[in-house]
Amino acid sequence: MSASCSMDAGGGSAGGKISMDLRCLNGIRALAETTRFKGWLLDQFGVLHDGKKPYPGAITALKNLSNCGAKMIVISNSSRRASTTIEKLKELGFDPSLFLGAVTSGELTHQYLQRRDDPWFSKLGRCCIHMTWCDRGAISLHGLGLEVVNGVDEADFILVHGTEALGLPSGDAQPMNIEDLEQILELCSRRRIPMVVANPDFVTVEARALRIMPGTLGDKYEKLGGEVKWMGKPDE
Repeated sequence: MSASCSMDAGGGSAGGKISMDLRCLNGIRALAETTRFKGWLLDQFGVLHDGKKPYPGAITALKNLSNCGAKMIVISNSSRRASTTIEKLKELGFDPSLFLGAVTSGELTHQYLQRRDDPWFSKLGRCCIHMTWCDRGAISLHGLGLEVVNGVDEADFILVHGTEALGLPSGDAQPMNIEDLEQILELCSRRRIPMVVANPDFVTVEARALRIMPGTLGDKYEKLGGEVKWMGKPDE
């Protein structure tokens, strides 16, 4: 549906009118069919799927977008790496060949910790307290040259990928509730060690429930006076 309107541009006695053509759209099909927009940035949680299954029509919609020539990239605050994100979408029934790739907070965190070419990251040490996932699957730190420690006095910084567990030096994860993790943060705040948050979201959708995300711990640490490096949109 098309519509037109006029806007008074002001301008004193001379006055003026600006004519604007507006289009009202009832979906993304009309945008796709114009072929005007070549690149499409898509969020995933709460947009394509609920963490457990695709939203009705999402898989078909992406196929139709691709048929219209759309080049799609997933951009997400997920603390997991890009390849894991694409694999997850595949498991949920999405065709991975439809995506040019993914940009995730977790991928950026991994790259910044690996390269150490950013001034802030270059100052971090190698020993970290690692807060991660348990039921959702712990996140590997392989290739980063980091040493996971249990003691606050041994840590150079805190790395937060998840809110379900504390990473152990053995590579395993010890389940912990959010209150226990926050107690560890209170100890860390006394030493003023910095924190890296690999997902700035406070909560995310998972089926019909909301799950606490790393941003909640980041917010807690800032309130305790700690320094937090937030990785995620819109910085991606």
